[in-house]
Amino acid sequence: MTMSFVTRAALALAMTVLPAMSAGAQQSGTVRSTHGAWSILCDTPAGASSEQCAMMQNVVAEDRPEMGLSVVVLRTADGKAEILRVLAPLGVLLPNGLGLNVDGKDIGRAYFVRCFQDGCYAEVILEEQLINTLKTGEAATFIVFQTPEEGIGIPVDLNGFAEGFDALPR
Repeated sequence: MTMSFVTRAALALAMTVLPAMSAGAQQSGTVRSTHGAWSILCDTPAGASSEQCAMMQNVVAEDRPEMGLSVVVLRTADGKAEILRVLAPLGVLLPNGLGLNVDGKDIGRAYFVRCFQDGCYAEVILEEQLINTLKTGEAATFIVFQTPEEGIGIPVDLNGFAEGFDALPR
């Protein structure tokens, strides 16, 4: 999940084009379909001429009910890229970023790019290798930090990820 300069530029462009799809914003959308642990929600953002759909899962750390994440996968408006956007609660340690493990294998870290009232966002362009890892994996763990030494693993069920990803409107 390390980002090159080109990926960062694409990310910056995507963040200006795409609406922030947070847990609160998604609640107002319509559930189009459910695929295992994932739901596809669609809504027409204010000022947009067309509907935006995203695949989403809300998760909470087993031992810390206050530590929840919203994991969102969506396509850019031009349909040329997919984005993984994770909303973490306020209070996470930003410099450490957001870690990801899939089936016990360390995938890497994404940096937090922006914080709003509802939390802080980490976001990466999904490249084919990561998409395939998520499609074929069974369980992911996102890791957030409250202190430099204290990582909190939050499990994300990958059941239905492949089916849901393939069902995302183009």
